[in-house]
Amino acid sequence: RFGLSQLHQLRGRIGRGSEQSYCLLFGNPTSSVSNERLKIMAMTSDGFKIAEMDFRLRGPGEFFGTRQHGLPELRISDLIKDFPILKKARSDAFELVSKDPHLTMETHLRIRERVLETFKDRLELMNI
Repeated sequence: RFGLSQLHQLRGRIGRGSEQSYCLLFGNPTSSVSNERLKIMAMTSDGFKIAEMDFRLRGPGEFFGTRQHGLPELRISDLIKDFPILKKARSDAFELVSKDPHLTMETHLRIRERVLETFKDRLELMNI
């Protein structure tokens, strides 16, 4: 079974010469997701659009793990839809940590507790 990225790459390998060429993709979709993949391939040849739609269909998988599909542990946002607010939150977090790296200021103690509580098994990720 091929994913959208593989199908897009295959389509891109066809017709690199000066002659007109065609890429015919046949499938027997057994699910609504398979059918949606075929529709996406017929609708666009924009690799970025295909990647975004594939991301929506498959889900992002684990950001820090090996699973490449499904829902991530981050369940409070949609990485595509909520990108502007996630970008702002990231900026705010970097600003806060640059002023108080160990979160020891009184106004940051609750944040520190929450971070330690939430990420106790993965604190090494903060050093990346």
